[in-house]
Amino acid sequence: MGPTQKLLWKLYVGVIGAVTTIAAQRLLKAGWKLVTGDEPPSPTDPDTPVITAMTWALASGVGVGVTQLLTQRMAARHWQKEIGNENPNAS
Repeated sequence: MGPTQKLLWKLYVGVIGAVTTIAAQRLLKAGWKLVTGDEPPSPTDPDTPVITAMTWALASGVGVGVTQLLTQRMAARHWQKEIGNENPNAS
């Protein structure tokens, strides 16, 4: 597999990853507001209780992490279907 395919793969996954990460962050913020009735806390605000900041960090970290995992798996399947070989980072 040549350097051109590796570059295309990185661009492909990078663009898809950026878009889905932004969407996931917006969904997480909306979900937080729906569940708690408040905007997500600012972790740097000294008035934010530690448990609230930690809960938000955990929820957003897991949410974005799972989104990135699913996005990479979907991109790898699509790449294999369209290009006809495994993505350059599969090995």
